[in-house]
Amino acid sequence: MIAYIIRRLFQSILVMLVVAFISFGLFNFVGDPINNMVGQEATTEQREAARERLGLNDPFPVQFGRFVANAVQGEFGLSYRLGEPVDEILVERLPATLELVFCAALFALLLGVPAGVYTGLHRHGFMSKLLLTVSLVGISLPTFLIGILLILVFSVLLGWLPSFGRGATIDLGWWSTGFLTVGGLKALILPSITLALFQMTLIMRLVRAEMLEVLRTDYIKFARARGLSNRAIHFGHALKNTMVPVITIMGLQIGSLIAFAIITETVFQWPGMGLLFLQAIQFVDIPVMSSYLVLVALFFVVINLIVDLLYYVVDPRLRIERSTAGGH
Repeated sequence: MIAYIIRRLFQSILVMLVVAFISFGLFNFVGDPINNMVGQEATTEQREAARERLGLNDPFPVQFGRFVANAVQGEFGLSYRLGEPVDEILVERLPATLELVFCAALFALLLGVPAGVYTGLHRHGFMSKLLLTVSLVGISLPTFLIGILLILVFSVLLGWLPSFGRGATIDLGWWSTGFLTVGGLKALILPSITLALFQMTLIMRLVRAEMLEVLRTDYIKFARARGLSNRAIHFGHALKNTMVPVITIMGLQIGSLIAFAIITETVFQWPGMGLLFLQAIQFVDIPVMSSYLVLVALFFVVINLIVDLLYYVVDPRLRIERSTAGGH
């Protein structure tokens, strides 16, 4: 077990280094940040002085090594656009993104699982076919179009919900939350639904497919032969086995929600890390762009590591295979 954990940690560190190298390398060729920082009227001497101050004249290996060394210590340099430490900017924007992702994941689970169970148990019913058709629309329409349509209906035409921003927030130490205010909760609804729609349709179809598969298994037939009620079979046996892959997929999809939040935050001007990343691209703010991608990669790596360790703990076949391989 310890050897497995050490090996997975080593692989995770290697993945983080590769992501940091690719992101830092690519962003060094997207443009010159000096043009945006000093303006067109700056002299050549002023430009060179700014480049020297930021370390942009150093060779690429030196710049990358400095970035990795600082990142290990939790320091990501200064933002070229804001002139503030990148780690402080990310910490300031992190609560908005995580709260949005949490609400989107909650929406996806609370709506996707019951819809998947219903369509699996009543696959020939009219409502099941309607839900599957709606799910196709949810998968097919781009996220930004869904967001714009929701704004048009619920903000412009009906005037029920705000069309942009985070609403009123309350500071709890360094964490700013909108969960404790009415305005903050209202502002969360539309972007959360927009971000959750694709994941909800994915979960619904996954639950439906798993339910159909489980209902064909021998132990379900045996449960019916014992005279158990449909309710006990469907929810006491079938649903339990269906939820195992769903929970696994949902855990991995949390990283995707953080990454895909960029489009949603842009449409709703949500002050999270995704909007910060797009603004950094426009300004060629290399420290912010690189740090954002490294942070998203860290979320993916940590979630995958936790899922792998849980698999190792829960599934005894993995331990048997490891011990057998070690014996040979």
